Amino acid sequence: MSEKGYIQMYCGNGKGKTTASLGLAFRAAGAGMKTFVVQFMKGQPYSELKSSQLLNGSITIEQYGSKKFCMPDGENFDEHYGLIRKGLKRAEEIITANQHDIVILDEIVTSTIFKLLSVEEILQLIDKKPEKMELILTGRGATQELIDRCDLVTEMKEIKHYYTAGVLARTGIEN
Repeated sequence: MSEKGYIQMYCGNGKGKTTASLGLAFRAAGAGMKTFVVQFMKGQPYSELKSSQLLNGSITIEQYGSKKFCMPDGENFDEHYGLIRKGLKRAEEIITANQHDIVILDEIVTSTIFKLLSVEEILQLIDKKPEKMELILTGRGATQELIDRCDLVTEMKEIKHYYTAGVLARTGIEN
């Protein structure tokens, strides 16, 4: 691990934010590094959960989202809010324990769009990052405040997507 860990963000409306962060985790595993992933707003059985189990503890993933795919609206807002709060607490525990080289907070940025977390709460979490830890944030709706706090920001921009033609998420590709 280098002397300094940076703060990265993969944001935007295009596909590939989670995939990019997991690609970094996969590369780090090959270098003997440990990654912890907290997935916010995700509770479905994505294929990366199975893949992480094949890497002998190099990548750990925990989900803090509904088991069914649904948006946090008035009907189920409380369920989402409670899960996000548990995820935030767990992320803080993992960051402050400082036992991982990389911590990925997947979809944490998106949680602000639905008022499940505030930008201020994310900034407070960033402030707890140990000097050598690499911290990765992903999601849609990045504010200028979050962009300014990060050392590296990559925006995924959708130009064309087969989803608009009715192609649903495919196992191993989108989930």
